Amino acid sequence: MTPMTSSAPAAPPTPPPTAVVRAATAPATGWLADALAEVRRDPHAADAVFPLAGRRVGRDPLRPDVDPAGTVHGTVDDAARAAVVLALARTEAAAALAEHLVALYRDGDAVERRGVLRGLDVLTATVGAALPGEVVAVGRDLAADALRANDTALVAAAVGPFAAAHLDQHTWRHAVVKLVFQQTSLDAVAGLDDRADAELARMATDLAAERRAAGRPVPDDLARIGARPAADATDTPQEP
Repeated sequence: MTPMTSSAPAAPPTPPPTAVVRAATAPATGWLADALAEVRRDPHAADAVFPLAGRRVGRDPLRPDVDPAGTVHGTVDDAARAAVVLALARTEAAAALAEHLVALYRDGDAVERRGVLRGLDVLTATVGAALPGEVVAVGRDLAADALRANDTALVAAAVGPFAAAHLDQHTWRHAVVKLVFQQTSLDAVAGLDDRADAELARMATDLAAERRAAGRPVPDDLARIGARPAADATDTPQEP
């Protein structure tokens, strides 16, 4: 396979490895080790491995202490599918890999689509700026599709390291706000502190004001992205 190169501009600082990245890059054992070996021999084997992963490795959360549903930090089968994507990247040329990822996402259910997105995170964490342009372009399209969904775990999977490195700022901001709407912890967002900006803070402040006006609770996560507290949320001068 031709070494992966890219002429893209420098990406934001790489976020610390996520739970999925750590699990997907750890030495595989048992069924997963055999499945990855088969994928390396025949990339088409991934088409059968992807739907089998949950039944073979389980669906337990990777961070049960803080994320018992596996929505924010992912699940064991997320990591298994991400490891399959990594195996494909080490076997297929860039154009073939991009097409294969589209097919796995298009033909998969929500958890399999999540696996493709988590796999893009692993590729971002392992090859960084060397991620081929064809794969980046496809990844952006797949992330955009996921961000239109109402599945909270799918949306959370679309804001990991790949999103931190490759989504445009407008799309990324709206993804962050959507997580708040869905009441999903912003711990799902890789590189949050590096990419948060004044416009995101303005959006957060406006959303907090709307919720207060409607008598609805204001999620704590809005403060993480710059929403001003109620006492400071007006530009009206105080009377002396």
